[in-house]
Amino acid sequence: MINVPLSALEVAMVQAGADPAATLRDTAAFAGHLDRLGYRRLWYAEHHHSPAIGAFPPVVLTAHTAASTSSIRLGSGGVMAPNHTPLMLAEQFGTLAALHPDRIDLGIGRGPGVLDETVARALRRGAGPITDAEYRAEVASTLRLLVEEMALGPLPEPWLLASSTAGGALAAELGLPIAVAHHIRPGHTLSALERYRADFTPSRWCAEPRVLVCVETVCAETREEAERLGGPMNVVKAGLMQGVSDVPFPTPADAAAHAFTPQERHALRAFRAQQAVGTPETVAGRLTELAEATGADELMLVTPVYALADRVRSYELVGRQAAAAQP
Repeated sequence: MINVPLSALEVAMVQAGADPAATLRDTAAFAGHLDRLGYRRLWYAEHHHSPAIGAFPPVVLTAHTAASTSSIRLGSGGVMAPNHTPLMLAEQFGTLAALHPDRIDLGIGRGPGVLDETVARALRRGAGPITDAEYRAEVASTLRLLVEEMALGPLPEPWLLASSTAGGALAAELGLPIAVAHHIRPGHTLSALERYRADFTPSRWCAEPRVLVCVETVCAETREEAERLGGPMNVVKAGLMQGVSDVPFPTPADAAAHAFTPQERHALRAFRAQQAVGTPETVAGRLTELAEATGADELMLVTPVYALADRVRSYELVGRQAAAAQP
């Protein structure tokens, strides 16, 4: 069944009515659980100005959890290049790599991490959206500065986050491993990877194409329970479909009572069909299909459910399926 390594993406969902400190405590505890469960890596996503997703800088979370875990790789998935100078990224993640050799990843993405244009401009000190040329220059500068600033020490492992053929082309040009956001734009996954593999140029960072695919995964003992746990994120997604980013992350009970429009229900069903939601057997089968279809070297699971215990349980169940498939 699942025959590729498994990793996790942490988006730090903030429970309705909870304070950020509670979310941060759960985030730290979650890292410890994944470390013990044997997951390969845990990445933190950069988000801003959302009541549902914590605005916790990936570099801070990486530093915090690296100090309390022993083997799991940690890093950004990703830091958003438009919001940071290349030198700062090189210094921050180079320092983390020096403190925690062979455990730090630097995943770089293009989006601002926020839908609100005013906030996005504030992050860029008034500048507008980044152009293709500017993005390429900033990623290339970050890579160059990593080597120049930390030449004698261990370096973080850089990845390029992508959800389009343009992202696939840039990862190929720079010779970087690629992390594909199937959990955001599943319809673009195969075309992005086709472009990446066709144009790949070896580099000091990567000798041959290397692919990680991130998939939304909610696993429980029954299909009904998995769908119940996935309900809160469906409410948030429905808001995002309408361009609304200020939807809180509701409880499963509140989500079950939410009135979706027929159009929203159709879109959510179509999206869920391309992810991995259900019983352990169903999820394992879906992840296996996805790994085979994409040729992924690794799968990264993102599990945006309400309670920490349910989230950890989902990773436990999937991990058992992966372990059972090993010879």
